[in-house]
Amino acid sequence: MLPENIARVEALPDEARVLDVGGWAAPLARADVVLDLLPYETRGLYGAPGERARERVRAETWVQHDICAREPFPFADDAFDMVVCSHTLEDVRDPIWVCSELSRIGKAGYVEVPSRLEEQSWGVNGGWVGWSHHHWLIEVVDEGIEFVFKPHVLHVQEDHGWTFSQAFAAGLAPEERVSALWWQGAVPARERLFDDPEGLVEWLRAPVLAHGHRDPEAGAGRRLSRIRGRSGRRRRSARL
Repeated sequence: MLPENIARVEALPDEARVLDVGGWAAPLARADVVLDLLPYETRGLYGAPGERARERVRAETWVQHDICAREPFPFADDAFDMVVCSHTLEDVRDPIWVCSELSRIGKAGYVEVPSRLEEQSWGVNGGWVGWSHHHWLIEVVDEGIEFVFKPHVLHVQEDHGWTFSQAFAAGLAPEERVSALWWQGAVPARERLFDDPEGLVEWLRAPVLAHGHRDPEAGAGRRLSRIRGRSGRRRRSARL
């Protein structure tokens, strides 16, 4: 989570109730409650030393729950003044459901996800594109958060113009590596679906072209003709 946005959460009034959804790897010190599949005792895989001394959460306020179980999160409507969900939505199988529950239990919140600049780059954490355990390419758009299922064709070795180089990724500033959304009242979220291979290719190439990379050979869309169940204009929406 970007340091300046951590500071913004930490500046909330002391009485404000803060929930960290998916916070096991690096629990937010300001969180009064953490909701995660994994247990309190093993928390902090990426947490900085010394942060535990500042933690508000305790074993009794750490709630284990599968956030994609299609069961309501175990909190009342508007139970929290601030709900933080940082670097979690890209990992889970049903981010649309998760966003609907964030909206139900939170009066306001913050979402942070990897940017497409990072997620479409080679060599971020291995010999593939983006992060190996991430399922989604995500954009913060005017209408909210848009999810596209991360296609395996990103990892083909030929240059089709839809990926960035490892050198490009290495030069990204911290704020370029993420996309962030502060929200009030609700998190508008939708999945964008493609059944037109050419439409998917155009969408994948858009950020690459926007950053001055060359337009590769035409016809790559035909190589994606076996991709099914995606619609360029149809979207499964959860307008919250």
